[in-house]
Amino acid sequence: MYVYEVKNMTCGGCVNGVKKAVLTVDPNAQVEVDLASKKVTVESSHPSTEFVDALTTASYEARTAH
Repeated sequence: MYVYEVKNMTCGGCVNGVKKAVLTVDPNAQVEVDLASKKVTVESSHPSTEFVDALTTASYEARTAH
């Protein structure tokens, strides 16, 4: 499981965009988005870097949450 902080996620449209970006990497991934905390949780066997790259390409500033 990976948890990312996506600071520039501000609305429902962003939530959909983030989910779409994650699912382009792994269509079978389980994705949970918490807009209030700006956190995205992904369950997948794909490497974390693939999701960060996809989110960055989709213009979202994603970093691994601590």
